[in-house]
Amino acid sequence: MRTETTVKTKLLDAAVGAIRAKGYSASTVDDICQRAGVTKGGFFHHFDSKEELAVSAAGYFSSNADDLFMTAPYRSLPDPLDRLLGYVDFRKSILQGELPEYTCLLGTMVQETYDTHPAIREACERGINLNATMLEADIAEAMRNHGIASESNASWTAQSLALYIQAVLQGAFILAKAKHGPEVAATCLDHLRLYLVMLFVPRISG
Repeated sequence: MRTETTVKTKLLDAAVGAIRAKGYSASTVDDICQRAGVTKGGFFHHFDSKEELAVSAAGYFSSNADDLFMTAPYRSLPDPLDRLLGYVDFRKSILQGELPEYTCLLGTMVQETYDTHPAIREACERGINLNATMLEADIAEAMRNHGIASESNASWTAQSLALYIQAVLQGAFILAKAKHGPEVAATCLDHLRLYLVMLFVPRISG
């Protein structure tokens, strides 16, 4: 059982790496097997197709990202607004290494496959929504703590802001790819942080 799990994990890690670097269409089963050090027979023992692997890779990537964020230092901050700002700061801090190491597998795949591979699109949507839901809880608590008694009294909601944050992140990754470096993404996150402060500061100071 341990060997089987190890082989499957190698394939998932290889798929994440290949697709982040080359995209879904350009990443072949042969590429992924070579990266993983697994035979094609081993591949097809675990997955019926590249699409099935991509769907599993989306869930695998999301689960690992969720673990990373949930155990990050900012999660221990008592104030929900500090946790929200800490999330943005943490995302900026991990803009390290080569482009495929810090850009998002989900955003990369969904841009390419949204119309041609519905199962992959749905898997990517689940992963993005998972991250947004984590933020939504902190946003809702911050709204209550800083004077927004009910989301119905605001022109925005915890859910809409959480999805907006995801949109900024995915856009920042696209710009990083276009400019071939993390600097523009870091600047986008600085603007996002400022925007979040501006949303809440009038409530705090008033």
